[in-house]
Amino acid sequence: MNNAGSIASRRFRPGFWSGIAALLIIGFLIVTTIRFTKGLGAVTHLSDQFPWGIWIGFDLLCGVGLAAGAFTLTAVVHLFNLKKFEPIVRPTVLTGFLGYAFVIVALLLDLGQPWRIWHAIVYWNPHSVMFEVAWCVMLYTTVLALEFSPVVFEWLGFPAPARFIHRLITPLVILGVLLSTLHQSSLGSLYLIVPSKLHPLWYSPMLPVHFYISAIGAGIGMVILESYLSGRTFHRHLEMELLEPLARGMVVALGIYGLLRVQAIQRNHAWGAIREFGYEGQMFLLEFTLGVLLPVGLMSFRRLRSNPNWLVGGAFLAVLGFVMNRLNISITGMEAASGTRYLPSAGEIIVSLGLVAAGMVVFAFAVRTFKIFPDGPVSDSRKERT
Repeated sequence: MNNAGSIASRRFRPGFWSGIAALLIIGFLIVTTIRFTKGLGAVTHLSDQFPWGIWIGFDLLCGVGLAAGAFTLTAVVHLFNLKKFEPIVRPTVLTGFLGYAFVIVALLLDLGQPWRIWHAIVYWNPHSVMFEVAWCVMLYTTVLALEFSPVVFEWLGFPAPARFIHRLITPLVILGVLLSTLHQSSLGSLYLIVPSKLHPLWYSPMLPVHFYISAIGAGIGMVILESYLSGRTFHRHLEMELLEPLARGMVVALGIYGLLRVQAIQRNHAWGAIREFGYEGQMFLLEFTLGVLLPVGLMSFRRLRSNPNWLVGGAFLAVLGFVMNRLNISITGMEAASGTRYLPSAGEIIVSLGLVAAGMVVFAFAVRTFKIFPDGPVSDSRKERT
């Protein structure tokens, strides 16, 4: 085949999913333009009674939590010296970095005065949980960028800075674990100030611990899902020898989290809300069944963990239950006290889906450009039509 024919055969050919992603990103840009020209009221259903919607509940709380696989896996490899997991560190760090980057974009959209987002850097309020979250998210995003930077330096042909970052990787990972522990738990602390507003099925003085441990479990589930989706998209095999042990860790984290949730419900005397089977009780049971009981029950059996379909299914349930938990805390559990019923507008949904689509597009671009996987960039000729 001549050079022209080779180039033609490797040219990207858009398909169904790439078309959907393009439409979502275009929709995101349109809604963003309206939001910044006409205000939040033009594109959201937010109000003084219910000021936080899915841009906080999904984009922020879920985005940060699902990126927890990055600090978990880097700690496993670089602090506990389990080098066998190293082949999936780079895609996990990339997923984490993109997650945090798009969380920041979502936060810019949600803030009433986004041009003041830099104020946390200059105007310090160390007594504020939001101040601590802002600093930790900024610093950890920087840590993730540094952890990923050797990939870029290698691609640019600059081995010296790549080697320099590699020498600093252990202190960077330690710093990343500390920052993640702080802000993953502090996101739960945001709701400690509303004990009379947050429904007792979700409120607990242990919310910071709940948020932290559930993020570890769901973050591991996200690593498994990312590996599966990458394999489907780029014709790669599923690293079962690496993902099956991770699933065991996910079971432990979710099991501990589930016991803490049951203990909190007992302390709050909230079993009656479940027995009444009202709106909040139904949402709790759905969340707890999908996010704790089913993944823990299924992944406790090695025969099921060793099956790719069951493994991915268990990870998907863990992630889905996690998303439901964050939405239940930020929306379901707050609606009764607010005296209003919140339903996200079409604009809010388009923005959230558009951010997810943009993250997937950037991830795919990075995989095709940089050495994310051990065998190098994925060429167009090896791609699935998406």
